[in-house]
Amino acid sequence: MKNWWKFVTVALLLYTVVAGFLSEVPRLAILNESIRNLYFHVPMWFGMLAILGVSVTYSIKYLSNPTLRNDIIAKEAANVGILYGILGLLTGMTWARFTWGAWWVNDPKLNGAAIGMLIYFAYLVLRSSFAEQQQRARISAVYNIFAFVTLVPLLFILPRLTDSLHPGNGGNPGFGGYDLDGNMRMVFYPAILGWIGLGVWIMTLRVRLENLKFRLYENA
Repeated sequence: MKNWWKFVTVALLLYTVVAGFLSEVPRLAILNESIRNLYFHVPMWFGMLAILGVSVTYSIKYLSNPTLRNDIIAKEAANVGILYGILGLLTGMTWARFTWGAWWVNDPKLNGAAIGMLIYFAYLVLRSSFAEQQQRARISAVYNIFAFVTLVPLLFILPRLTDSLHPGNGGNPGFGGYDLDGNMRMVFYPAILGWIGLGVWIMTLRVRLENLKFRLYENA
């Protein structure tokens, strides 16, 4: 059964939602119940990076093998990655409101994530600026590589070089053994797989829909 992974994805997400809200979590100062957001916010960023990694891979493949399929997968993966990035920002802002007291603070991690999303928004604008398919695909592929290469240091390198409130950056410890206990790990790791699986599922649906549009256009 080739669609087994879809059933696994649904099961993992159902488990994440139910256990995420009902399971026991460490009672930590400041974080309190907001630590449950770890099952949603962080896995969405993992999902974003995984899907954007697929996108940039197919952009590289397009430059060496300029097929319509490679361009479509690169574009639709970028769309899903951007969606995950927006959800990651929104869940992060919600978490910041309850732990830092504000929806947004002048933090290098948050600012880097916002800049990264703006760079990818520009990718969508760039694609819509060209009418000719091959020219659009080629220029977009080059820009997509630039966008991904820029996103990585914005999220993982620059925040570590300066002061940051975000866990794991600027000298702050990341979630580890003192707060991410065994119960949380039993939900956190399946959540990562579930959100990545959902992103891949959405991407494949969008790719199939785009292919159908091209077939209808060719037969019109």
